[in-house]
Amino acid sequence: MLQLFGYWRSSASFRVRLVLQLKGLDYEQHPINLRQGEQREKSYRRLNPQGLVPFLVDGDLQIGQSVAIMEYLDETYPAHPLMPSAPEARARVRQIVNMIACDTHPLNNLRVLTYLEEHFRANKEQEASWYRHWIDETFIALEQMLMTTAGIYSVGNEVTMADCMLVPQVYNARRYEMSLDDYPTIRRIVANCEELQAFIKAAPASQPDAQH
Repeated sequence: MLQLFGYWRSSASFRVRLVLQLKGLDYEQHPINLRQGEQREKSYRRLNPQGLVPFLVDGDLQIGQSVAIMEYLDETYPAHPLMPSAPEARARVRQIVNMIACDTHPLNNLRVLTYLEEHFRANKEQEASWYRHWIDETFIALEQMLMTTAGIYSVGNEVTMADCMLVPQVYNARRYEMSLDDYPTIRRIVANCEELQAFIKAAPASQPDAQH
């Protein structure tokens, strides 16, 4: 069985859970509590030297980095493909994936926020301001782009990898009490996704290690 090492509130883990749920794949979860530093423990570092989540084990394959895992799952388990067949649409999906994975997430992950706090003495409100700023930087452009690519979902009328990136990023925005009033297309797409059982089952609050 597939094994997923992750954390309930990690948006990167959320992305991978979405792919697993959309494809109907059974998997065993191994919670890694980032807040308690379990990602730095020797036992986990031996498995995943980078000490991050998510991390997937599929037989002899062990792989980290959420986008690499998502692409592997989509290529290996063809049910419910998450990339469009048309090259133009595929390029749009990849663009959205990279806008979130490369331009937003690296500036807002827990390691960065902890560094800001420990080395620059940033308080919680300053951290939140930082967090919201970098989401806005991406969402301003993404909103405009989605106005031309979206149907029911981010690119057309089928769920793609772009939606598996967008929904967790909006989850993060909500955690930091961001106003999404300026992003009606993003809000509409996410609302459509959140009606699907795969998105409900993959949501942070639905995970066995969720802390309410």
